[in-house]
Amino acid sequence: MHKHPPPLSYRLRPKKIDDLLGQNEARTFLHDCAKGTFQSAMLWGPPGTGKTSVASIIATLYPESFHSISAVMSGVQEIREVTRKATGEDNTPIVFIDEIHRFNRPQQDALLPFVEDGNIILIGATTENPSFAITSPLLSRMRVIVMKPLEQELIETILSHAVERDPTLRKSGKTVSLEAMGAMAKAAHGDARAALNVLELAITSIEASHIGLEELSGLMDRPLYHDRKGENHYDLISAFHKSVRASDVNASIYWLGRMLEAGEDRLFILRRMIRIASEDIGMADPNALRMATSAKDAFTFVGSPEGELALYQVSVYLACAPKSNALYLVEKTVRDLIRNTGTPGVPLALRNAPTRLMNDLGYAQGYIYAHDDPYGALDMQYMPQGLEKTKLYSPKDIGLEKRIKEFMDAREKTQGSRPGPHRRPSRK
Repeated sequence: MHKHPPPLSYRLRPKKIDDLLGQNEARTFLHDCAKGTFQSAMLWGPPGTGKTSVASIIATLYPESFHSISAVMSGVQEIREVTRKATGEDNTPIVFIDEIHRFNRPQQDALLPFVEDGNIILIGATTENPSFAITSPLLSRMRVIVMKPLEQELIETILSHAVERDPTLRKSGKTVSLEAMGAMAKAAHGDARAALNVLELAITSIEASHIGLEELSGLMDRPLYHDRKGENHYDLISAFHKSVRASDVNASIYWLGRMLEAGEDRLFILRRMIRIASEDIGMADPNALRMATSAKDAFTFVGSPEGELALYQVSVYLACAPKSNALYLVEKTVRDLIRNTGTPGVPLALRNAPTRLMNDLGYAQGYIYAHDDPYGALDMQYMPQGLEKTKLYSPKDIGLEKRIKEFMDAREKTQGSRPGPHRRPSRK
């Protein structure tokens, strides 16, 4: 059986520091490595941004000291084996761990002594935010190198170099139009490996000698990068929430679309919409909460993809609704008040008196039944002793909250207008 060559992305992997494109921070780190002054580091970025390429360049610089371990296939035992073999050698072993975020906390804790004592130089690679995926003690001893998604122009350059320099592609004799390479670069969403994979697939599977946009049809259907538990997951929902809060309709539906296209859990998005309806709109437009919960019911009933239109509908509504964070603020204010004042007793007038003993103790005495009182029992004290003058809710002059504010102001002005001593009217 004929042996296939390695993938194009592997064949074109940078072998020198200057071959690494678009990652200036990583190149600076590699120059430090070449001088022998580097330290343990964490390479963090989405797929196809060059994390493994950085490791391969280090391996070229220090072939005798470099050891590669996959967190998927290996464990701390392999680290111990590396350090055991390195005992007595002049060079400190360099240990590269791909997908290091897959190590659990005990495994990461087991790495700490090796890094802290300088027994190894640890190079980790992860697609997840190290702040969440890596333990703080280990991360604090490592230099974080951020690998950013590559610009479309850089990926186009990489594709052009591949067509010009790779012997296997040149042997095919096929040419690729600039428009086609631009489309491949754009569809890769910053992932050079994905773009190279599409290029190789196009040249090996398309019979035409010249590959243009028409020939690429169907080869570039690739889902957007999205980690449903990591930083990208939270970044997108944060961008959506902030856009709705600022009443930017276009940005709101854009970020919603980004999440939907990336496969985000629809119920996760709907839960955030329900939160927005109370946190950022509240009583300025109570219908926002009904809209959000109705969208949840509609999507649950209809499902994908038809039910996703309800998410777009409620996104537009939430973005256009009048905004007030008064309810959000009052929730925090009430919690703080309770923490600071404890649990003062309920005023006796507000307690029920179902037994003679409770009646003898003064329960319910002085209570005024508001429905029977022409003054609405406004002058009664409903807050605990010591908190009588406390004001918690401050509605804004917008939407329905403007009317609520007017009601609260009017009630405050009316208090104290009852003539004569307070008494409990008889109920018929």
